[in-house]
Amino acid sequence: MSLKPISLAIFAVSFCAGASLGAQQAVSAAPGQTQPPEVKQFQGFEDQWSTAVVKADQYQLEYLLSPLYVDISSTGDVTTRNQQIANLFQKGDGPVSMEQRVVTVRTFGDTAVVSGTYIIKLKVTNNLHEERGIFTHVYERASGHWACVNAQRTAVMDLTPGKEKPQKSNAEEPFHIPFFHRGAESTQAAANQGPAPPHP
Repeated sequence: MSLKPISLAIFAVSFCAGASLGAQQAVSAAPGQTQPPEVKQFQGFEDQWSTAVVKADQYQLEYLLSPLYVDISSTGDVTTRNQQIANLFQKGDGPVSMEQRVVTVRTFGDTAVVSGTYIIKLKVTNNLHEERGIFTHVYERASGHWACVNAQRTAVMDLTPGKEKPQKSNAEEPFHIPFFHRGAESTQAAANQGPAPPHP
């Protein structure tokens, strides 16, 4: 019996196993340590996103968000990219500052799932509203360009003056995310810190 077919079969199984392991990659940013390249790359996107929202930069937001983008805010509102951009130009209430800090990046080929924390300060009827929480952004790479196709936020703390202090949840955290980070920990300059797309 020839060993050639057996050798080819072993090679094929080894190749498939290696490809499967390489299909998913997960990296995290540990406090006080150098950011992995993937985290640094997507932190840059998040910083550009925050700046675009605060400065009402329509063209930058169009570049960062896919035409298929769907946003689910912390209050459950569902909006598209066009609606998010339209919100930038509403008079009166809106984001005063916004910061998003990437904690983990998981890549699956041309798809990346980015999780992290956010701090948004909004002007609501002449009152300053501050919300802190966690986000998940799904990016897709097409023609070498990453664009966000889906976003969801979960508010963890509302620091609006006059509101009661939030109760600590008893639920176990599936993975560690430092909910309340300092603004200086972001790669974004303090002057540009602000929230994500015009979420409530």
